[in-house]
Amino acid sequence: MYIKTNQLRTVQQGVKTYTLNLVLIAAGSLFIALSARVAVPVPFSMVPVTLQTLAVLIVMALLGSKRGTLSILLYLSEGLTGLPVFAMGAGGFYHLTGPTGGYLLAFLPMGFLFGRWLEWSLEHRFLNVWVAGFITHAAILFFGALWLSRFVSWEPAVMKGIIPFIPGAVFKSVILAGIINRMSHSRDS
Repeated sequence: MYIKTNQLRTVQQGVKTYTLNLVLIAAGSLFIALSARVAVPVPFSMVPVTLQTLAVLIVMALLGSKRGTLSILLYLSEGLTGLPVFAMGAGGFYHLTGPTGGYLLAFLPMGFLFGRWLEWSLEHRFLNVWVAGFITHAAILFFGALWLSRFVSWEPAVMKGIIPFIPGAVFKSVILAGIINRMSHSRDS
């Protein structure tokens, strides 16, 4: 009887962990979707300013690279099915294959790499996190503009898909570094 009770407890603990992981992954996806609602159109660009990149990196910091990546994958899948989770309440296949698709698709590998860096890094000092966050933002912008260059030539893609978003990337990286730095200090104390 004792062995069965321990086995039951192990199964119950596994179910609780699995359920918690599902809830956290769904919450991460919802957080990214809500961040897409904060969207400001840029008059001369097909790409709006959003808080999505910041949300993606915060999700990675909170959930880790595995659950965070699953949150991004769920978010992209929701948008692909037509749910209005992308910027400006958009959704559907076109938004993953259209001019802004490169930015959305870059969330997955760049978010994962940022999450892995956080897990491997021994130091989460403000400057280190800011640099890593800015590099990640810049890479998302680069891959987004590279994709955008399928619709316009490279120079306009850079002028409309990277340059206007650099100040936001700097600012979002400062916010990200502050959040992660605060989380690190909270864990240490």
